[in-house]
Amino acid sequence: MIDIDAARAMLGRQAILLPDPVPPHPLLDGKPEIGRGEYSIVIDKGDGERVYKVVSSPADYFLYTADDRPRGPHFPIVYADHGVIGRAQSGYPFHLIEMERLHPLAEGSPAAALSRRLIEYYWSACAQWSRLGNDMGRIALYHLTVDPLTVGDSLQEALRALSDFVEEYQVLPDILNANNLMMRADGTLVFSDPVFIA
Repeated sequence: MIDIDAARAMLGRQAILLPDPVPPHPLLDGKPEIGRGEYSIVIDKGDGERVYKVVSSPADYFLYTADDRPRGPHFPIVYADHGVIGRAQSGYPFHLIEMERLHPLAEGSPAAALSRRLIEYYWSACAQWSRLGNDMGRIALYHLTVDPLTVGDSLQEALRALSDFVEEYQVLPDILNANNLMMRADGTLVFSDPVFIA
């Protein structure tokens, strides 16, 4: 069993939360914040089906809105791009995305077990390619596509799509954090936030 915090620290991916307040916007005003990451804030839309996600990372914005973004059962459904609604302290613009509501991995669920296997396999590939420095995560993800873990065809296809996206947009994968892997109510594992910029 790997120590996820130690692994993320080795990759320079310590847990950091976006310090910015929720930007004022008519779609967000009065709605509760339900999650926060390094580059994003998740706001409850109030219908039980969708959330608003305020993203400051260009990597996240491309992942959610690019015409050639990865799609399929293991990627979030994006309903609308509501545009730029401010600027983060980092200097990047805040984009407001309306997307499906995903759920944390339920302890003991098949999705949680699958996520753990995926994270451990990815980490072992990172360790194998550690001499490549910042590129080790990209190479490790590619490794998962050519030396696949037995995870089923649809998830293997999602890994290939994610690897292609990482290469095309020159972003880095972040699938060591189980918070970046979530699930739908039906138990499907989803790459909710699997990329970052260096």
